[in-house]
Amino acid sequence: MKINIIYEDNSVIVLEKVRAVASQNDNTGDKSMFDYIQEHIKNKVYAVHRLDRPVGGIMVFAKTSKAASFISEQINKGEFKKEYIAVLCGKHDKKEGTLENYIIKNQRMNISRITDKGHKGAKKALLSYNILDECEDLDYGVLSLASINLKTGRHHQIRVQFMSCGTPLWGDTKYNDMFKRKAGFTYIALWSYKIEFVLPNTKEKAVFSINPPNEFPFNSFEFFNGQRFC
Repeated sequence: MKINIIYEDNSVIVLEKVRAVASQNDNTGDKSMFDYIQEHIKNKVYAVHRLDRPVGGIMVFAKTSKAASFISEQINKGEFKKEYIAVLCGKHDKKEGTLENYIIKNQRMNISRITDKGHKGAKKALLSYNILDECEDLDYGVLSLASINLKTGRHHQIRVQFMSCGTPLWGDTKYNDMFKRKAGFTYIALWSYKIEFVLPNTKEKAVFSINPPNEFPFNSFEFFNGQRFC
């Protein structure tokens, strides 16, 4: 598989993560982006963050343990910025706002759910969003195009929080009732389109972005066709 490399220096490699390919090795034994990158640079790489298997978009790996620690520190301090584009099924009540919940992960079933703050193992999940456009589809009804600024990085966070609002993500076979029994869906309409962080080697702030694919359901919106995201 050819890797779409967006930026590379001696400390990091920024690339497009392919939908339906795992970020890192998992129990399926399938080849992951981690494997492909190690083959590319012919050396060890370090995963500093991840994207769910059905999600595509921009991602960064570190080439050295020092660079990995430097980026991880930014993530822990909330200084590593991540923005997404998503297609939601349904009409959202507010055009923009913040979602704040507490999420707990079921490790055995590989799903998460909203819970109370005091629940053992619950972690705070925070994001802000902006509804960019809406459209009506004959098969799926009202669809909403949203930009999302992820403040925390919890398991399936975006998917769970929007499901709890009654606007689950298009194509999500775990959290969207419309897709749970549909076979053949290997990706969801969630795209990591922008990251911002300080480069380990130069200590300069860098912004990298990549647009969602020009295909359904993203290109169903006038916004997508009339204005690029980055």
